[in-house]
Amino acid sequence: MRRLACHLTAAAFAITSPPGMAAAQEVPPARTAVAPVASSIVEAARRFGLPEAWIWAVIRVESRGNAAAVSPAGAMGLMQVMPATWAAMRTRYGLGADPFDAHDNIVAGAAFLRLMLDRYGNPAAMLAAYNAGPGRYDDWVARRRPLPAETVAYVAQLGDVTGGSGVAGAAPDPLAWTHAPLFIRVGADGPAAAPARADDTSGTLPLRIAAAEDARPDTLFAVRFGVASPQPDRTRTPDRREADTP
Repeated sequence: MRRLACHLTAAAFAITSPPGMAAAQEVPPARTAVAPVASSIVEAARRFGLPEAWIWAVIRVESRGNAAAVSPAGAMGLMQVMPATWAAMRTRYGLGADPFDAHDNIVAGAAFLRLMLDRYGNPAAMLAAYNAGPGRYDDWVARRRPLPAETVAYVAQLGDVTGGSGVAGAAPDPLAWTHAPLFIRVGADGPAAAPARADDTSGTLPLRIAAAEDARPDTLFAVRFGVASPQPDRTRTPDRREADTP
């Protein structure tokens, strides 16, 4: 009985003691939450040839580490993947039925990042296309139609992490997207549907890369555990991205 009482007392102390006192005895909650996500990020980074830091940073900005996040436009999960993009990636990579599954959502988002990087050739353009949609980015390149202010801020926030130097590039082939396996064709000769992620409300800020936040993996869920200054929660404000078009 004395031994049992000692065990119960020790357990109660570990639960109620400050994090600093319990750290030597157990894994902190933040580490426990990050562990399965970290392994999925390592896998996706290797699979698609991306730096792990890029995926961590996109997750932090897109969803703040909330695997259940849904934007008003319908973007889902850790990497805020749009429904049409999810459907295409699910088919292409044999993913499961749940877009909120952390592993599959990370694979889908990383695959889309890789496609955008291959298509445009630089990280800043990759980020702009990921956020605004490739069609909207093509429109900016070809006609200088201003990108949404959200996209401008998004590229600036992540620029230091990805090493981008600005959103620029030669005008792409306007029909190139119809050949990409990412998109689903609507008919035998019909065009493919790109997952539009932005509405027509545009920002006029110049696109430049500004200092980004520290993108270390151990800061991904910092906001949720109250150990970092709060960041804007994009899932709680009106989303500037529209839903996918069929």
